[in-house]
Amino acid sequence: MSAEVVVTLSPLKRIRTSVLEVIYAEHGPPDGVPVLLLHGWPYDPRTYDDVAPRLAAAGCRAIVPYLRGFGPTRFLSDATPRSGQQAALGNDLREFMDALGLKSAALVGYDWGGRAACIVAALWPQRARCLVTGNGYNIQDIASADVPASAEQEHRFWYQYYFQTERGRAGLRKNRRDIIRLLWRLWSPNWPFDDAVFGRSAESWDNPDFVDVTIQSYRHRYRNAPGDPALDGIERQLAAEPKIAVPTIVLHGEANGVVTSMWRDGENRFTGPVERRLIPRAGHNLPAEVPDLVANAALELIRATS
Repeated sequence: MSAEVVVTLSPLKRIRTSVLEVIYAEHGPPDGVPVLLLHGWPYDPRTYDDVAPRLAAAGCRAIVPYLRGFGPTRFLSDATPRSGQQAALGNDLREFMDALGLKSAALVGYDWGGRAACIVAALWPQRARCLVTGNGYNIQDIASADVPASAEQEHRFWYQYYFQTERGRAGLRKNRRDIIRLLWRLWSPNWPFDDAVFGRSAESWDNPDFVDVTIQSYRHRYRNAPGDPALDGIERQLAAEPKIAVPTIVLHGEANGVVTSMWRDGENRFTGPVERRLIPRAGHNLPAEVPDLVANAALELIRATS
């Protein structure tokens, strides 16, 4: 059994990219191996509260940013499209690394954060020392957005279809906490989060751009909203479903309430060393549910690539 890790909050830091002022927490020695921990939707950096200290204790520099549209991270200009498309997430991560002066880092992510990590690993592999990704190959096949999935999977995607409507936009704006609490329960049925855990993240969804970024993200992936023209070049590269060659561990919770598996469709997209690990009883929010397994996977890859 893993030793208990005492979580202490690090002072938040801020840094600017071309379009964002990114707010982030940092744990561990500044000269440690950098590990970027990337949260999903609808979560926030607090999901890594039990992962970052484990990495810091092993001598890593664990960096946990708020993604665009979350918490205190803000757009620099009112003119920047409030896009949540996959190219925006991947480019944000690359520019965040540039701003921090990181030539490369270990990348850990799931959901939206996993998508950003997969994009950097695929398009700019020299920036990714290694990759821990929740569920699998998270780059979207937007060209096939109209191809229906199984009835069971379509049922799991109800929220994505809801967000295609203006009723869904209004619902997210008015009832975001109720919607998110429901999704947390559905997606991680064995995770006994309480009001205190939920409350620690709740303010992150009060970001003034949260709703717009969310709605654009889910509409763009179904070709129901235009993307940011500045990101068209990256989207064209992603349309080719680029392969990931960096050393990778794929983690998948067997009780994941969003997707039963993404491995079969994405397995051939990993051309480097890759290992898939199924985690019994775990759901979608792996860093909060099994922090020791997430941290250990990152440390294994860091040691293997030293």
